[in-house]
Amino acid sequence: MRAASIKQYKYLPRLIDSEIERYLPIMGAICIEGPKWCGKTWTASFHSGSRILISDPAGNFQNRSLAELSPALVLEGKAPRLIDEWQEAPSIWDAVRQTVDQRGQSEQFILTGSATPKHKGISHSGADQIGRLRMRPMSLYESGDSSGKISLRELCTGELAPVATGETDLRMLARLTVRGGWPDNLATSDKNLSMLPNQYLNAAVEDASRIDGIRRDNRKIKLLLRSLARSESAAVPNSRLKKHIKENDNEDIDVETITSYLDVLRRIFITDNQDPCSAEFHSSVRIKKAPKRHLCDTSLACALLGATPVGLIEDLQTFDFLFEALCERDLKIYAQTFDARLCHYQDYAGNKMDAVIELPDGAWCGIEIRLGANKIDEAAANLKRIRDMIVKDGGNAPSALMVICGMSNAAYQRPDGVLVAPITALKN
Repeated sequence: MRAASIKQYKYLPRLIDSEIERYLPIMGAICIEGPKWCGKTWTASFHSGSRILISDPAGNFQNRSLAELSPALVLEGKAPRLIDEWQEAPSIWDAVRQTVDQRGQSEQFILTGSATPKHKGISHSGADQIGRLRMRPMSLYESGDSSGKISLRELCTGELAPVATGETDLRMLARLTVRGGWPDNLATSDKNLSMLPNQYLNAAVEDASRIDGIRRDNRKIKLLLRSLARSESAAVPNSRLKKHIKENDNEDIDVETITSYLDVLRRIFITDNQDPCSAEFHSSVRIKKAPKRHLCDTSLACALLGATPVGLIEDLQTFDFLFEALCERDLKIYAQTFDARLCHYQDYAGNKMDAVIELPDGAWCGIEIRLGANKIDEAAANLKRIRDMIVKDGGNAPSALMVICGMSNAAYQRPDGVLVAPITALKN
């Protein structure tokens, strides 16, 4: 589009592109937030007319010094002006808001941020002038590892024309789980798949130690990250994380420290939890409010657990919950493009659905995720049982029930109405 250098290097489109193009003509500025290395700068550059990189180390971090001394100066440039890693100089936020207010025009600024400061130096939320967009590592569709034959949006309305999707290799699914969705890791050889995720984790620990000037224990942060990896795809309380650390690492960390450190990890986007359903489906069924634990990418959990593609195939129990996390990462990305929300369902009677998509009009879709096709019957039965329970209690029926599978070679509707689709054929 605007940046010739990005064109030259064959920009790989992202699903968030359509959201940026939808928001920019309406908002004076947008802020693209998400973990480091997920492609925010590259994508924002594609949509910008000029840019300044606040975290550029050139000239002893000259850009950051300039932003701190005179925020208005760094805003000068062809619109939309990209201000990358704005949180390095938090006063930029107010400067952007005020400039947008003064100009009275849309498409003025694109901010990117890989951390959320605790509003130090920010006097106004900017909600009326700065739209926020969440960016994540690449989905399988974005990285070219899903054919995109099946639309999640259409599945949510119960639409699915049967289609053969081809055989899926279990070894390939294991590789994708370990590799993750980092743009710079797509072409990495098998022996080096965990190199980038390990480097990311080292950088994240350092970021967590310096995000707000509060001194934190790097060793305890690493122990907590390992506990989160062991709890991937599970709705476990902080007390359970403490217990895992004690049992597996023989270390004792108090719950207050865990709570504080979790907040920091959330603010640097290394965690990306799956919230519980907000809707009660208009029934009296009481839904638990515990979030489902996720790191922002499966590669991080694999690196923390020392998991390799071969190791996952030899440990299918671990592979199951990591595959579930892979699918839920993609479902979040796809659902966001049509203003839907991915959550999970667990009630006090022990009934669970792996995922629920809440649509803007209040409709909902129930989802179970299974690695093997041999588990589809079991997953479909669970979905129907929970649906019937909710409806019997006076709640709304789902617009669709679906099983997202790893090893299925086709997408189809079962005789009982449950939809089946492989993750390697899914798109938004």
